Amino acid sequence: MIAIIKYNGGNVNSIQNALKRLNAESIITDDFELIKKADKVIFPGVGEASSTMKTLKDKGLDQLIPTLKQPVLGICLGMQLMCKNNEEGNTVGMGIFNIDVKKFPSTNIVPHMGWNTISEFGTPVFIGIEEKSDVYFVHSFYCELSQNTTSVCEYILPFSSSLQKDNFYGMQFHPEKSGKIGSQLLNNFLQL
Repeated sequence: MIAIIKYNGGNVNSIQNALKRLNAESIITDDFELIKKADKVIFPGVGEASSTMKTLKDKGLDQLIPTLKQPVLGICLGMQLMCKNNEEGNTVGMGIFNIDVKKFPSTNIVPHMGWNTISEFGTPVFIGIEEKSDVYFVHSFYCELSQNTTSVCEYILPFSSSLQKDNFYGMQFHPEKSGKIGSQLLNNFLQL
């Protein structure tokens, strides 16, 4: 069973539908015991960092998520909240990734929205994905490059399009909106 963390962040239904297409059973929940017992956990996110982090704290999920031992996938804001600090709302994250999340310089169009190319893969989640594949992004803040970077994208500047540390994985892009490549990435995560 896959637990999709429920915390008033957007996009949970899109994730669940993408998993259904892969014949994977999932439940949308904020129940600690169900989350701890799940084979995999997905932490999606569409929203604003500080208000979302407040909701996580109110539910105690900010304390639970870093203790999980099974594979955990943070998507978009979910990945950003697993980082150390976020310039959006001057938010302190969970610190799973020792990375700062910064706002794109406003010299170009922000948010970064639409299809863009990722490269420099470095994790089993990318098995079977061709170098320089295109995935779908919607974000105004980015994760810096670090030792946890497992793919890179460029928009104004190079940034981490995915991260991995131990059992924690992150994708800045939306695999559930990235067609066949996104389905393959989600399936690869499910096979970990």
